[in-house]
Amino acid sequence: MTVEYIPDYVGTVTKYVFVESPSMTPGELALRAYEASEGVLIKETCFGLQVTGEPEAVDRLVAEIRTFDPNHIFVKDRGFPPGDPRRCRANLGGARPGYLGHEREFRILRYITRGLEALERGEEVPEAVPAYGKKPVLDIKRLQELIDEES
Repeated sequence: MTVEYIPDYVGTVTKYVFVESPSMTPGELALRAYEASEGVLIKETCFGLQVTGEPEAVDRLVAEIRTFDPNHIFVKDRGFPPGDPRRCRANLGGARPGYLGHEREFRILRYITRGLEALERGEEVPEAVPAYGKKPVLDIKRLQELIDEES
């Protein structure tokens, strides 16, 4: 008879909580999250928290965490469970590829915050800033002119 190994993470979910706040650090968010958590594993990270547990408990904690500073705290699901051989550093070597995506996503959170705050004040939402605050290298109209000249 063969016994199949079932990892501890089966039946759990993990969510990433990003904090982009001038008034709260990931450490402060972690302390407040620990106070509100019930049976949920919380890991402090450079960007905020990693929260793992049963789906209902994680959702409850995430809802509570978001009330601390809703315009500066963002949540997303983890794509693969902890230890999943398809994405685990132990199997792949080096940094987990998802963390490189977090770094890029984290840079745009301030723009999302500005939009949320404008909505809250009843203002028109600011127009999207191309290339995260940088002017485009080549204006689209100028590109069309160049194409027309070459034709």
